[in-house]
Amino acid sequence: MAERPPSDREHAGALSRRTFLKGASGIAAGGALVSGAAGEDPSARADEPRRLSGEAPLTLRINGVERALIVEPRTTLLSALRTRLDPPLTGAKLVCDRGTCGACTVLVDGRPVYSCMQLAIDCKGRELTTIEGLGTPDALSPVQEAFWKRDALMCGFCTPGFVMSVTACLEHEGDVDEATIRSACAGNLCRCGTYPHIFEAALEAGARGGGR
Repeated sequence: MAERPPSDREHAGALSRRTFLKGASGIAAGGALVSGAAGEDPSARADEPRRLSGEAPLTLRINGVERALIVEPRTTLLSALRTRLDPPLTGAKLVCDRGTCGACTVLVDGRPVYSCMQLAIDCKGRELTTIEGLGTPDALSPVQEAFWKRDALMCGFCTPGFVMSVTACLEHEGDVDEATIRSACAGNLCRCGTYPHIFEAALEAGARGGGR
């Protein structure tokens, strides 16, 4: 029995597959030749981001003092403060670690920042202030003293972040009302529900003349 010749459809399909495979192999071979002829290293192309790895020395200005530390490029400011300094600064709290609760708030050039979302290496040459830089147990800042007097804390994990946000608000806004305070604290969460006392403390500190 004679073999059936391929139909037009089958013939077209075979050609298209062969054409595709031949074309793909030709493109790959051509690319390799061009790359080889130019002496180009594909891993070092100018349009690709540089990959940084390993630890490196870094100096940060924290609470008015130059602090030397060793960090990886991926190290967050929060991690650098809590684990890379000697002695460490643990006032900024690690809670959500995703920039939603505000417990890790510090001031960068006077502005409140989530330190869990800020790379330490990006803070070189900037002025950093943590809760430890506002006052001492014997000489509280106006905001810290108002929080103490108004009992504006419960478990205390969120308190440093609120103090930093309120401090920045009073320094930049001056005379404030409760609406301004609420807006300034919108990025800070208190799971204990101490908000009324926090707002009272902020207003009292504002009436006494500011943040620091």
